[in-house]
Amino acid sequence: MPTGKVRFFDEGRGFGFITGEDGSDVFLHASALPAGVTAPRPGAKVEYDVADGKRGPSALAVRLVSAPPSVAKAHRKKPEDMVVIIEDLIKVLDDTSNTLRRGRYPERRSATKVAGLLRAVAGDLEA
Repeated sequence: MPTGKVRFFDEGRGFGFITGEDGSDVFLHASALPAGVTAPRPGAKVEYDVADGKRGPSALAVRLVSAPPSVAKAHRKKPEDMVVIIEDLIKVLDDTSNTLRRGRYPERRSATKVAGLLRAVAGDLEA
């Protein structure tokens, strides 16, 4: 059974390609994926059978061997660094809360900054 890595997969169109260990490209249709897998991520290692299709070799009975390494986890901040960031964020949110208690919304520039900080911290926590 040949092995390779998913080069890309378009979930909307239901197909993609696998690059085999020998460097050849094999067509991958969504129907060849195992149950529960809708879109394998690029770089995922797979085993598959090959059949000749209309436009060249096609993968059949694909089996995921391993998921690609997570780039986000490799660049994840250390917990001690996140503590400082979270504490600073709390100070910013406390200032925003005080402004709201006085019956005013923060200035647009300030509100945009707070929203950006929240998104950035959320991204760091989800990584």
